[in-house]
Amino acid sequence: MQTLIENVNIISPDDGLKAGQNILIEGKNIAEVSSKKIHTKSSVKVIDGEDNFVLPGFIDCHTHILAKGFHKEENMANPLAIHFYNAVPHSKQTLDAGVTTVRDCGSADLGVKLAQEKGLFPAPKIEICVTPLMITGGHFDLMLPSGFDMEIMYPGFPKGRCDGVSEVVKKTREVKRAGADFIKVMCSGGVLTTNTSPQFSQFSLKELKSIVCEARSTASKVSAHCHSLEGINKCIDAGFSSIEHGTFIDRKTSRKMRENNVTLVPTLLVHQYLYENGFPIWDSYADEKISKLGEIVKVHRENIQTAYEEGVNIVMGTDSGVIPHGHNLSELANLADLGMSNREAIACATSKAAEFLGKDDIGYVKKNFTADMIFTDKNPLDDAGVLSDSDNILKVIQDGIIVKG
Repeated sequence: MQTLIENVNIISPDDGLKAGQNILIEGKNIAEVSSKKIHTKSSVKVIDGEDNFVLPGFIDCHTHILAKGFHKEENMANPLAIHFYNAVPHSKQTLDAGVTTVRDCGSADLGVKLAQEKGLFPAPKIEICVTPLMITGGHFDLMLPSGFDMEIMYPGFPKGRCDGVSEVVKKTREVKRAGADFIKVMCSGGVLTTNTSPQFSQFSLKELKSIVCEARSTASKVSAHCHSLEGINKCIDAGFSSIEHGTFIDRKTSRKMRENNVTLVPTLLVHQYLYENGFPIWDSYADEKISKLGEIVKVHRENIQTAYEEGVNIVMGTDSGVIPHGHNLSELANLADLGMSNREAIACATSKAAEFLGKDDIGYVKKNFTADMIFTDKNPLDDAGVLSDSDNILKVIQDGIIVKG
């Protein structure tokens, strides 16, 4: 099956804009890109690109595709099946926003990944960690003072709580057995867990090194949820591949990250959105969360700007799932506000994100690459913020198939 897209302007994360281009898709892949007439089979499907701008399908490196705010009260009340059915509307919202690949940082299991691969519902392609590793009493330990454990549990989904070298090694093996593509570790307190502070480091250096050593035995990267400056430094020393959030990073640690080739996924959008929009009225911990957010929003942007100035490798992530899905590309404007050009911000969510994930077939609209691409009638090289509105994403193609428009 061939599809010919005529008269489009291709935006490359590296080269900028190429006007008046034609794209031939064969099956899932881009067979040819040319400014000249492309010769095709007689049965080719022709799409008039209407002089729109075409970009690679975007990549969100930090989402939670099943999550709907991580409200413990909903976990208590809802049947387990709702947890999985949430993936259907969340995935559609994510695709409609222009995101064709996601890296899920907790909750999506192997079944969700297989469902996407089998085409059981429209969804971004997905990399999974299954569940994060956390210390007893740490961020994402959902055992309440009442003794009730709010962590969702079912066969095939390991609990993430672990302490000490032997337990963290075993837990790393358990999540790999459950189908994890990478290992996620909660290395500091968090905003939404009530018994921790974002400034507190979690796990010892010995535990963190043991996790990395075990992960490397299966060529798996290790990612850290980490706000804490002390925690970030321990993760760098332990050999982690990425820091998620990085709220309290400073200039010295930024240089250390750059020198050790550690990637930063800043997720600026999530704190900003929560602080501006708050929490449900029935959330009995809302005041405590807002109080934490007030401090974090104040310092987060300034510190991430420092990291950018020091040359830290940055890729886009949004923490969608903590906040509503479908706003993913609003993060591009936040990256541009750090001082990035619009092209640089786009690269953080396309070519650089693909490289970070180890994917050599996405991130560009090029010959022999997978046909993941989006169409817009506005030029995001002039203002990346235009992509924040999903109505400006006119068409989305994933694996050569039109999934929007």
